[in-house]
Amino acid sequence: MLGFLAKIFGSKSERDIKVLQPIVTQINEEYAKLSSLSNDELRNKTIAFKETIASALATIDGKVNDLKTQAESPELSLQEKTNLYDEVDALGKERNVELEKVLQQILPQAFAVVKETSRRLSENETLEVTATQFDREIATRKSNVKIVGDKALWANRWDASGTEVLWNMVHYDVQLIGGMVLNGGKIAEMATGEGKTLVSTLPAYLNALAGQGVHIVTVNDYLARRDSEWNGPLFEFHGLSVDCIDKHQPNSEERRKAYLADITYGTNNEFGFDYLRDNMSQTPEQLVQRKLHFAMVDEVDSVLIDDARTPLIISGPVPFGDQHEFHELKPRIERLVNAQKTFVSSALNQAKTLINSGNVGTEEGEGGLALLRAHRGLPKNKALIKFLSEGSNRQTLLKTENHYMADQSKNMPKVDAELYFYIDEKK
Repeated sequence: MLGFLAKIFGSKSERDIKVLQPIVTQINEEYAKLSSLSNDELRNKTIAFKETIASALATIDGKVNDLKTQAESPELSLQEKTNLYDEVDALGKERNVELEKVLQQILPQAFAVVKETSRRLSENETLEVTATQFDREIATRKSNVKIVGDKALWANRWDASGTEVLWNMVHYDVQLIGGMVLNGGKIAEMATGEGKTLVSTLPAYLNALAGQGVHIVTVNDYLARRDSEWNGPLFEFHGLSVDCIDKHQPNSEERRKAYLADITYGTNNEFGFDYLRDNMSQTPEQLVQRKLHFAMVDEVDSVLIDDARTPLIISGPVPFGDQHEFHELKPRIERLVNAQKTFVSSALNQAKTLINSGNVGTEEGEGGLALLRAHRGLPKNKALIKFLSEGSNRQTLLKTENHYMADQSKNMPKVDAELYFYIDEKK
């Protein structure tokens, strides 16, 4: 019966491709229009795409900035600031939805730009453009870009993990379809030789236009390094930065910069370990990853099934406990946490008043002690984090903490006596 229905209606895959086919036609129509453009005009398309995205999100971004400005007011209570940050989080979700809409609108043109760039690189030994600061910076690191006066010459040959690459690929329709499937968050199964590596360049370029980062996950460090260097010039020609985390040591400034690139390659284990290390960090400066935005996984069956059977070493099981204990204890814990929130709000306001008046000593009742109590009570409190980022407030906290921890922390009970519970981040 299933085979009979498939003959009439087609398989699921065939029906999906039928839906995408009109977009393929649209991409190729946009692609045909690009051949008459100069190399500079082709590169300007990327700038235009970014402006389109910024314009579409301008209203939401304006609201977010206004709310953040309001939240910085010292006159607001802790609860009022928390409510404002909750609104910011809600707008962030709304922004993601709007971003997806505008990316879908420009998809045919964006895919066409990548295809046209591939064609020009495959048909020309060099592409001459007006040199930008980005071109000049790339030229200092890579041999395929040379600066001659005010021009930049992009060669179609470069090194990728010790192998010379002569770019000779242009996207076929099957690769355009694969790119749309990946962009939609689905799995694209492709046979050997159908150009998986080239397919990834399409959604990578499109989503990198948002400026929030794209992760391309591979199964081993050789592929991560090779693919980043193989496809890199295609993106860099348009001013998009590319890096590979496996080239840099964990917790290094270089790896942090790699995560700030528009397109970041890496292995699944390194991405996973960085995520776990970030969750163990005690200060924002120790974080290497930024907010996650868009990712593609190469050989997804291996990464998400085979490799996923072995947990990362620094992760571990968490006791689940009996369900009845959870429901019994939850209301009590909620009352305890709410009481702590109220106290921390009062302590933080007291600390602000005393510290702003110059009273930052380490004796009980003064600004430093109130600030330390607020930090020991709820160190992740958003208003507290904001206050500690201003002026020398963090130094005041550390100085006070050192005072009370002297002589094997014998004076620390004086700090914690007013709290319902305390959180020691270092332990």
